[in-house]
Amino acid sequence: MHVSQTMSSVQPAIIPVVNEWIRDNPDTLSLGQGMVSYPPPASAMQAIQHFGVQPTDHYYGSAFGMPALLSTIETKLLSENNIDCQRGYRIMVTAGSNMAFLNVLLAIVDPGDEVILPLPYYFNQEMAVRMLHCSPVFVPTDIDYQLQIDQLRAAITTKTRAIVTVSPNNPSGAVYPEAALRAVNALCREHDLYHISDEAYEYFTYDNARHFSPASIADAQAHTISLYSLSKAYGFASWRIGYTVIPEALVSSLLKAQDTNLICPPLITQHAALAALQTGMDYCKAQLQPLSQLRQHIISQLYDLKDVCHAPITEGAFYFLLKLNTDRNDLDVVQRLIRDFKVAAIPGSAFGLTDGCYLRVSYGMLNQTSTTLAMQQLIAGIRALV
Repeated sequence: MHVSQTMSSVQPAIIPVVNEWIRDNPDTLSLGQGMVSYPPPASAMQAIQHFGVQPTDHYYGSAFGMPALLSTIETKLLSENNIDCQRGYRIMVTAGSNMAFLNVLLAIVDPGDEVILPLPYYFNQEMAVRMLHCSPVFVPTDIDYQLQIDQLRAAITTKTRAIVTVSPNNPSGAVYPEAALRAVNALCREHDLYHISDEAYEYFTYDNARHFSPASIADAQAHTISLYSLSKAYGFASWRIGYTVIPEALVSSLLKAQDTNLICPPLITQHAALAALQTGMDYCKAQLQPLSQLRQHIISQLYDLKDVCHAPITEGAFYFLLKLNTDRNDLDVVQRLIRDFKVAAIPGSAFGLTDGCYLRVSYGMLNQTSTTLAMQQLIAGIRALV
């Protein structure tokens, strides 16, 4: 039977592939998938205890999301991100920020258009661009994974429709400074492009890093799109809930995409999300202390690898991106690490890095003891393979 050539041209979904290798090698410790180990706040679970009692709990809801949740998100955006949704923005709740990104692309691109993705990119975004018969245009970042504005400018063509930034970044952990994000936003305004700002890791910053939302810039509302997720900050990975902030002019197109793909966000998830957001970012911030300790622990161990890999110490998310001093294929390295050293990481080629052997290391899921053991096994594996 016929198989879509479009989908055949899209890279494999790397997380399921690595997870299968892990299942085939019991007792493997994973520094792979980007999740947190803590659960949603208790308030979220309490909010859904009696869900389903009311007949309306089983009806279709608004494609935008339920009014109470939209109002709470609007308040959050104003107080935390300095985004005023009363000046030309609309909020739409989605089944995670991945879905928000795909909906946005459906609204702004046509086949043959181009979308600029700084390297390393988030793989699901590159996959979505290709699924819509568009071309991802890759622009390298510097040695510390920071944006290079001149190179972004040089990559713009008549086919360009958007520049995507992910800050704090997956997979590098880099936090883009306000000045860099303002420069990207100005570039988009100058060339009539959309600036798609993925802010799923907005609370995960360390040391002196600060998160900045480009949609807070004055007069940015016509060309700025923001993506948010509860998956990381509130421990909601399986609940699939996020939201996007879009220009008013895109509402009709986004509604078409939402109605076709989802009809409306799941109501039970929205009730849980409402309670989580009402609990507030203090819940998320409280989780950063143990994560920060894990980060420092990993930094100290990465120092011991400085002779065999380049590992910039970034200040966001819960990732480090290592470049190994080897000509080995990164998929082969990942398979060997799992098979022979019982530790998993994600290959950099999934994020568009083809100029060497890269590994993304994630520490969000582990405790202190398992992190220590996982890093010992990773270090032993890297030294044996490099």
